[in-house]
Amino acid sequence: MSAIETNRSFADGGHGSVVARFFSLFTSWQDMRKTRRELHRLSDRELDDIGLCRGDIERVARGF
Repeated sequence: MSAIETNRSFADGGHGSVVARFFSLFTSWQDMRKTRRELHRLSDRELDDIGLCRGDIERVARGF
């Protein structure tokens, strides 16, 4: 005799995990976009004060 599991949770790898993963990626993308925007608003002098140059902005926004 076989049994069918009817109480499968979304967290077990169902559609819920796909949705959660999407929202996690979307939130990360939003954070990177905001960080990038704010750093681009700073002057070269202000960037230098915090030890960055314009070429560092993408790396910092991605969290590397």
